[in-house]
Amino acid sequence: MITRLDQVIEKLKSNKKKRLVAAYANDSHTIGAVNNAVELGIVDATLVGDQAEIEKTCKENNFDISRFTIVHEPNELKAAQKAVELINNGEGDMIMKGLVSTDKYMKAILNKEKGLMPPKAVLSHVTVMENPNYHKLLVVSDVAVIPQPDLNQKIAITNYVIEVAQALGIEKPKVAIIAASEQVLTKMPACVDAAIISKMADRGQIKGAYVDGPLALDVAIDKESAKIKKMNSMVAGDADCLVFPNIESGNVFYKVNTKLAKAELGAMVMGAKVPAILSSRGDSVKTKLYSIAMAALLASK
Repeated sequence: MITRLDQVIEKLKSNKKKRLVAAYANDSHTIGAVNNAVELGIVDATLVGDQAEIEKTCKENNFDISRFTIVHEPNELKAAQKAVELINNGEGDMIMKGLVSTDKYMKAILNKEKGLMPPKAVLSHVTVMENPNYHKLLVVSDVAVIPQPDLNQKIAITNYVIEVAQALGIEKPKVAIIAASEQVLTKMPACVDAAIISKMADRGQIKGAYVDGPLALDVAIDKESAKIKKMNSMVAGDADCLVFPNIESGNVFYKVNTKLAKAELGAMVMGAKVPAILSSRGDSVKTKLYSIAMAALLASK
């Protein structure tokens, strides 16, 4: 079982390499992360973008440009569309956002005729977080894509975090459906949805995991809190996965962990034909490298 993000990289070294396609990859952060991934032997890479800018960036940072396949497309939106086209043509196993804005990147992925969306698919952002104060990795969703997920979207999110946790070698992950209370309070929709999802898992409609909810965050991740509150649960106090009720709660959790607890992470968007890396343009090279590694791990399934 993988318990640290650097172990993902070690695992990938023994797998067949996947090809990453980076959309509008003109900047040093994107190329730096991709270069590290290629250097570590975990992916092959195609950079779509302004060839002159890519060559300039590689020269300034002493990146070996011969490591990459370069597809020249200087227009931001067209570069994202070209990256999607390469994936659809079987010339890539995962896609990565470079300097392209998120709306243009997502527009290319979501295009009904030429995008990467299976019918009726739900896109969701999944983060794998390594917090120095928690005893294992946490798989968290959704912190960036779905503002107010409805019940069906929460079911899809639950299945995605299970899939990611299993890719990390957790045979039967423990999934906490988060709310403000562990009581089923009918006036709180998050509690009601959590109870429904938990019961669906009990009856085999959601497979491959222990799922419990509603659970308050303290009960989900702190054994002492679970013991004090007399929670009789396979999940309470030892969650592998956290499903948040809305983007505000998920995003605040994400940023508290990264900014105050100095958590490391890798993140991707699930639900498209291939894993899609949606790192912020301000994310560190290490975060982008771990995101590439997680996407490669999921693409290997």
